[in-house]
Amino acid sequence: MTDFISIYAEQTPNPETLKFVANKDLAKGATFDFPNKEEAQRSELAKALFEFEFVKGVFISSNFVTITKPEEWKWIQIIPKMRVFLKEYIEAGKEVVSNEMLSEVPSFSHDDGDSEIVRKIKDLLGQSVRPVVEMDGGAIDFKSYDDGIVTLSLRGSCSGCPSSMVTLKGGIEGLLKRMIPEVKEVVAEAL
Repeated sequence: MTDFISIYAEQTPNPETLKFVANKDLAKGATFDFPNKEEAQRSELAKALFEFEFVKGVFISSNFVTITKPEEWKWIQIIPKMRVFLKEYIEAGKEVVSNEMLSEVPSFSHDDGDSEIVRKIKDLLGQSVRPVVEMDGGAIDFKSYDDGIVTLSLRGSCSGCPSSMVTLKGGIEGLLKRMIPEVKEVVAEAL
């Protein structure tokens, strides 16, 4: 007997993306971004989602899938189809992300070569920023710290979101500067 799967749609700050939330862990706490059909070839679920003509991007996280649509499509056309598709896909026990993909997941864990400042930045991002960003259907990854500048990667609904720069500069940068005086600026990695 399969578990009952519930899927509901939730808005994100990005009007072109919606979170489809499941009552089941989908990615073992990891996040995976598939901004195009080529990248989606690594995931059976992402590949299947890109078969829908209205899917422009896929982001898979702990218990949700964020779908990005082209501007010309209306969510009212998409939501019922996505809810049914995701429910049936998950109930069938199909693979969401492979074990191989899970082994490649970067994290906010410390590397042996991390300086004390980088350790503090990663800790703060992992504990205070990441959960909030995930609630909005996105993810944030630490890329580098160099001479006071923190470079981050924005994925999922954060990528292309009109308010992402406000969040980056007003929220994340402000927090890091207050908590870690060595931080002078936070920038997004150019995609």
